[in-house]
Amino acid sequence: MIYPKRNKLVRIFFDWYINRIIKTNFNGVDNNDVTIDAGKSVLLIANHFSWWDGFLMYYVNQRAIKKNFHVMVIEDTVKKVSFFKYMGAFSVNKQSRDMVTSLNYAAQLLQDPENLLLIFPQGKLHSNFTDVVNFEKGLFKIMKAAAGKYQALLSATFIENMQHEKPTASVYLTAPAQGSFTAEDIGQVYASHYNKALAVQSQKTA
Repeated sequence: MIYPKRNKLVRIFFDWYINRIIKTNFNGVDNNDVTIDAGKSVLLIANHFSWWDGFLMYYVNQRAIKKNFHVMVIEDTVKKVSFFKYMGAFSVNKQSRDMVTSLNYAAQLLQDPENLLLIFPQGKLHSNFTDVVNFEKGLFKIMKAAAGKYQALLSATFIENMQHEKPTASVYLTAPAQGSFTAEDIGQVYASHYNKALAVQSQKTA
């Protein structure tokens, strides 16, 4: 397993760098406000459709959530893009016994109320406008291991150019009420949020 590496100066650089590449490559990033519980960590569950996903969620965390950013990433990706570990990335390998170590580490991160953990439950890239977001079982294990310690935050992001040369990223966030779902229910809860967000996005006009 590859662990994240923390360095204050490197973090300051990435805060600047990610702001710069987002503002350079996007017309804008729109997200709604959500109430964040300062006394709990945040488990951010998001759809996965592009290379930009982690950067966009990092950017939203900077603006709206303000926790210590962490993200679970496929091991091959962390090896290919080594600087990801300085952004809070840690690896998971589904074909290795280290997967258990990665899941335990993820649950451990959620014990600290200063942390945010980003999970892409689909496990791999899918179309930005897919009708179904499937969840892999690893997320359920993390949720059960860290039960009561985190606030779940659901994100559905859609990217469109409309009348602009550069695309706009629309990030729809919701924080389902604590105790309103179980780990096994989260797929259905997320599907409801995703479909509502997709309906709103589909009605947008230039």
